[in-house]
Amino acid sequence: MAETGASPLPPAPQARSPLFRAEQFVWLTARVLEQRLFAYHFLNGSPDPVEVALDAYRNEDGGYGHALEPDLRGPVSQPLHTGRALGVLDAVGRCGGQRVERVCRYLTSVSTVDGALPAISPGQRGYPVAPFVPVVEDPPAELLATGPVVGLLHRNEVWHAWLFRATDFCWQAVESLDKSHPYEVEAAVAFLDSAPDRPRAQAAADRLGRLVREQRLAALDPDRLDAYPVAPGYAPDEHHFPHDFARSPQSLARAWFTDEEMTRSLDFLAAEQQEDGGWPIRWRQWAPAPALEARPTVTIEALRTLRAYGRFVG
Repeated sequence: MAETGASPLPPAPQARSPLFRAEQFVWLTARVLEQRLFAYHFLNGSPDPVEVALDAYRNEDGGYGHALEPDLRGPVSQPLHTGRALGVLDAVGRCGGQRVERVCRYLTSVSTVDGALPAISPGQRGYPVAPFVPVVEDPPAELLATGPVVGLLHRNEVWHAWLFRATDFCWQAVESLDKSHPYEVEAAVAFLDSAPDRPRAQAAADRLGRLVREQRLAALDPDRLDAYPVAPGYAPDEHHFPHDFARSPQSLARAWFTDEEMTRSLDFLAAEQQEDGGWPIRWRQWAPAPALEARPTVTIEALRTLRAYGRFVG
């Protein structure tokens, strides 16, 4: 028996690792879906439980709802929920088959006249939604909603009639971008990284990278954040960094940044892990539940980005 007042034994090395601390955070706070995703990515888990957990958010129309995207509450299907669902299926290698065929039928049914997706359909009216997400009666098509979905479907070699016009919309939107904001650029990168026409994608990415640097959309020095403006409507500290645009070394956006800039960015990302083991959300918080539900996803993505760049997270 230890003497009274004796110093406690130091924790085992594993208990001090970023991955172990993140795992404890996920088990403490995450929804079942994010628990299953964490197990798949970092604990050699099976994709089957991820699919089962994702099914809880699927509706009869083939879309997804039920606050899968935490800032949109309520049961109705929405393009942003459905894009998130496709991202989950892509992450576990299940983005295909009849499930995705049903998703494409849903996407067709909610598309605008130009064949692309609005961010929010009017069905959201009457349910809680983040105040920075406008709900209008006749919403326009947006690259923010369409680009990541089109990119995911192309990466998984899914071919559906909906894709043709949606792809044309993405090309036109990306190649005409002038004054932009970080989330729109991220959506453009998600499209370009998987667009079938690789020379065209490379040319568009080169132009977009110059725009990002000219408009100072990426904070290149985390120690001098006051030197980088935050986009209108964003939270005061909602900066974006090189790793937000280039989530892996294979991304076309990686060429936008020097090795030194990327190293500083990844160092900053690693240091952002909080005392509870999770990573923070940087966008505007408007209610407790959406913030709590978003942090495990942000934590998983931070770990995946660090691992993609060979950073030790175990």
